[in-house]
Parts: sequence; C-alpha cells; structure tokens
Amino acid sequence: MDPKRFQELVDEAVDSLPPALADRLDNVDVVAARRPSSRTLREMGIRPPGTLLGLYRGVPQTHRDHAYSAVAPDQIVIYREPILAAAREDISPGDDFDEAVREQVRRTVLHEIGHHFGLEEDDLRRLDYQ
Repeated sequence: MDPKRFQELVDEAVDSLPPALADRLDNVDVVAARRPSSRTLREMGIRPPGTLLGLYRGVPQTHRDHAYSAVAPDQIVIYREPILAAAREDISPGDDFDEAVREQVRRTVLHEIGHHFGLEEDDLRRLDYQ
C-alpha cells in the first residue's frame, strides 16, 4: 500500500471519531510515517523483532494543569510498515487486505488517542485497543 493511500486511511480513522471525542482532540496532529526509527524503538524499550504500530508524543490530558498553554501540538504517529505487516499476519485467505489495514489503523489511532486522554496500556487492553 502506498503512503498516500495509507495516509487516507489514517485521516479516515480520525474523521470517523464521534464528535464528543474529536472535539477534545484540540492541538493534536495525527500523522503517518514509514516506520519507527531505531532511536524511537530504543527509547520505547522495544527490541527486534518487536515493533511499534503507533506512538503518542505529548502531555496526556490527565497530566495538564493551569500552566499548560502555548505549547507545540501533541503528535500521534501511525507507522505504515508495521501496520501493513500486522494486517498481513491477521488476514485469512480470501479476506480483503485493505479492510484489514483499515481496521488495524482504526484500532491504532484509538489506542494512541487513549494515551492522549491518559489511559495506560492495561486500560487500553481492557478496552481491546491494544
């Protein structure tokens, strides 16, 4: 899948958020990237063959106080190559690959938005957004 089509799926996932959730994503950029850098993987404590599907960089809403203002936008990065690999692993013969990628992108976007709202990995696992 080419980068343009992948970005469209990321945009689609963000655009499909319920208004009550989307309205609270003020000052958050959601972008697609090819794959996480080795530095990012090291910073996150991930060793090969492990990888990262997405990453939230910012200050979760639960950690903000009255002094939080005039800051650069938080960023959610959705990584194309790891998501394509995960979709390939999850797909059954005869399934639609684009649909598998769309679903993995949607789940990853929701997972990273969960971090923006202060949810931890255990919380996201309980919500089935891991």
